[in-house]
Amino acid sequence: MKVVIPGGTGHVGAVLRRALVAQGHEVVVLSRSPRTLEDGVRHVVWDGQTLGAWSDEVDGADAVVNLAGRSVSCRYTDEHLREMMDSRVRSTRVVGEAVMKAECPPRVWLQMSTATIYADATHRTTAHDEATGEIGGDEPDVPLYWEYSVRIARHWEAAQAEADLPHTRRVAVRTAMVMSPDRGSVLDYLLWLARLGLGGAVAGGRQHVSWIHGDDFARAVLFLLERDDLEGPVNLAAPDPVPQRELMRTLRRAWGRRPGLPATRWMAGLGAWALRSDPELLLKSRRVVPGRLLEAGFVFEHPTWDGAAADLVARVRADR
Repeated sequence: MKVVIPGGTGHVGAVLRRALVAQGHEVVVLSRSPRTLEDGVRHVVWDGQTLGAWSDEVDGADAVVNLAGRSVSCRYTDEHLREMMDSRVRSTRVVGEAVMKAECPPRVWLQMSTATIYADATHRTTAHDEATGEIGGDEPDVPLYWEYSVRIARHWEAAQAEADLPHTRRVAVRTAMVMSPDRGSVLDYLLWLARLGLGGAVAGGRQHVSWIHGDDFARAVLFLLERDDLEGPVNLAAPDPVPQRELMRTLRRAWGRRPGLPATRWMAGLGAWALRSDPELLLKSRRVVPGRLLEAGFVFEHPTWDGAAADLVARVRADR
């Protein structure tokens, strides 16, 4: 296949690029600044907002996987939240325009979304799947600005749905934290905390964390590209969401039984501020499971966090 990946230069894009190239697919990455990527990957410049010469790559492509959008790893100021909204919605709309104007449109468009679209799961007794999950925004006892994160996700998915594309199947991939051994990844940050002895429970640690091993993320994307019967929202998350304290305990054990100092809610806020991040990423309970993937017969290579953490830590040690 020829696969075009807008916004494909980040950590998640790297996981996907490598998997596609390894299977012999042609990969074209769209981003704002030219850079050298893996052998077999071409780079084309775009601005993420307006049609240009880059749209010629979409015409005749087999698939588009849009990962574009400002990173969520930042302080959730009003300015940054607006940038997250604008970068996601505008890039999705212009991808839709490129697909609509193509003489030979791609047969499938996978659009990145987020598991954050679901309500905080602190008071739920079951996990969110696509059929019974509760979209967030109206939860009691959570900070008001958390609702804006949900609003971003809803507008993100709506921007894909509004395009008139009779010949292109659309999937919104509601993605959990993608765990890979790469530098700068979520796992890299968590291991840094574990090595310093700071990777303990945050605010009690009962809030759930949804995650997916990088290998399974790439395999699930390929599965969705090939399955013509799947469209609409699909959760990309392992079937084993775990409480935050268990996630970090398992990671510390895999690294070598490091101590893990706990943190209160205000300490988490202070630490997130120092790291130019936001405590919402640590405090919101994300308990999401892959109902549609499992129903469609997808088999996870790393279904449990115990096994995934051991595999990922072994890869980090081997690489470094």
